[in-house]
Amino acid sequence: MAKFTADTAHSELEFQVKHMMVTKVKGTFGEWSIDVEADNIEDFTTAEITGKANAATINTKVADRDAHLTSADFFDAEKYPEMTFESTKIEGSGKSFNVTGNLTIKDVTNEVTIPLEYNGQGVSPFGPTVYGFESKFTINREDFGLTWNQTLETGGVLVSKDVKVTLELQLNPAEA
Repeated sequence: MAKFTADTAHSELEFQVKHMMVTKVKGTFGEWSIDVEADNIEDFTTAEITGKANAATINTKVADRDAHLTSADFFDAEKYPEMTFESTKIEGSGKSFNVTGNLTIKDVTNEVTIPLEYNGQGVSPFGPTVYGFESKFTINREDFGLTWNQTLETGGVLVSKDVKVTLELQLNPAEA
């Protein structure tokens, strides 16, 4: 099997939630990785995919909010420093795949299915062939024990349950 890794300089892992039911707050993680082992990178059905994100490196561009998100109210990054994903099944063909696997946040693991679109390949000016993928999906943060919230006096809640995740991936051959 060939090994590939996300080139984080040319990839993005971004999330967004609704704030006060009226605006969207976006964020990223400063440290994350996605690794792939596959017989054929263009046919993902035989691939094994693992992903990790360092909870303490969350960045929403507001230091106080980031501190709250890494606290026990949300990620409890000191106790649970890493979020992980491990694929268990991949279905699809051509350019569209559904990647099913176990997502662990804090001490809760749930099965999720992530749609993944293959965008093609190109030869880097530095030599290797690189592969592009993208995905957009939603998880319910409360399914992973992230239940902190506040009710608003106008109705609704401060933070939505739904977390929209966007992945833009450039996979490069892993260096031996």
